[in-house]
Amino acid sequence: MRRIEIDIEGLGIAIAELDNRNPRTADAVWNALPIEGRAMLWGEEVYFDTPIECEDENASPSANAGDISYWVPGHAICIFFGRTQPYSPVNHIGRISEGLEVFSNVEEGDRIVLRRAQS
Repeated sequence: MRRIEIDIEGLGIAIAELDNRNPRTADAVWNALPIEGRAMLWGEEVYFDTPIECEDENASPSANAGDISYWVPGHAICIFFGRTQPYSPVNHIGRISEGLEVFSNVEEGDRIVLRRAQS
């Protein structure tokens, strides 16, 4: 199982597990780690730009709290922590397994680092 640590500077760490809903996109994110960005907010969604470029795979117009996704038009990682739905379809790559509550305290501009979690 591939696990990602999501470190929100000054707020805490969440853990996510990659899944097989969009395997090519999940592989691209995994291979690009570590990734660093600055938080932006869209309702109950935290997202940030990445250098990763993927195409729609099995893009979904909806999301559940805890989904981690890749948004193709913005080359962005999206973390859904509430009822907010994607602006446009996203490639889901995994789910938060620990620490979802930390995202409700994120503010615009907070530093976020994704890295491979130590097992």
